[in-house]
Amino acid sequence: MSHPAFAGLDFIDAAVIALDHDCSIRYANSTAHSFFNQRVITGNHLAHCFGSDSAIVVAAQVALAQNISIIEHELIVFGAEGEMYVSLEVSPIESEAANLILEIRRIDQQRRIVNEERLQVQQQANRELIRNLAHEIKNPLGGIRGAAQLLAHELPDPQLKEYTQVIVDEAVRLQSLLDRLLTPHRLPQINPLNIHEVLERVRSLVLAETPNGLAVRRDYDTSLPDLIADKEQLIQSVLNITRNAIQAMSGIGEVILRTRIARQVTLNRRRYPLALRVEIIDNGPGIPEHLKETLFYPLVSGRPGGTGIGLHLAHTYVAQHHGTIEFDSRPGQTTFTILLPLNAWQT
Repeated sequence: MSHPAFAGLDFIDAAVIALDHDCSIRYANSTAHSFFNQRVITGNHLAHCFGSDSAIVVAAQVALAQNISIIEHELIVFGAEGEMYVSLEVSPIESEAANLILEIRRIDQQRRIVNEERLQVQQQANRELIRNLAHEIKNPLGGIRGAAQLLAHELPDPQLKEYTQVIVDEAVRLQSLLDRLLTPHRLPQINPLNIHEVLERVRSLVLAETPNGLAVRRDYDTSLPDLIADKEQLIQSVLNITRNAIQAMSGIGEVILRTRIARQVTLNRRRYPLALRVEIIDNGPGIPEHLKETLFYPLVSGRPGGTGIGLHLAHTYVAQHHGTIEFDSRPGQTTFTILLPLNAWQT
């Protein structure tokens, strides 16, 4: 039975853990049990729940030793749902029931919103920079290509024309790259569509491109309603993510295409009652740590010879549909999650 000193704490949305003088748990509210999957058991030492080197344990020990309050704004802990971000407040108390109170609040949602806003601002700046740069490059690039073609007609030695052809081919390649960078400025052409038409098209394309060693598994919620969206843009977004996954696996592995409904989601500081959740999951090596913060930036690639445009385009197209893309990656499993609000074009 709970001590009367802790009455009412089961009704708050923060995890509350009370400790005695040696960091043994005297009380944990229902939210704490929910967050940490019954690991916080009365009588256990805090280190048994989180590990002796956990920032939560260290903060509790320092607070007790120095009789001070400690606040940590962003910590990573492992709970019932895996890795999560929390804020921590540690406060010494004078009570027969306990010597220290820990208050732990999940901040995943706030952190996701802040990161998405930061990425949106950065992407907008990147798009403007690239658009201006691309326009500046296109004109002289066309001149280089034209001059090389004229020079090829004047050269007497056919073998020398190989060099001018290299110039022409490279100018064409760069022109194509610039065109792809400028493509996202087209507004979406929206129509009703079933998201599974998009995923089936992507599945067919990648299986045709990688016929051996690749499995693409479906995990669809076939009850999902239609979405108002640009079919070609969504196909390109999912295709770019899936191709990246396949390239990271060197064409050998498994990709799962999963759909679900998401309820009461906040996307770009706007609340939507319903959204479609599309997950692209692969069992490849994972995303390198040094790329995670800039993964959606243009011209950022982890592959030799990669242009770094695919994920940038995917993010741009999804953002034009008022949606978001997130990812979670570790060796053996990478998940890209696309959230698309169902009624974005009606509000």
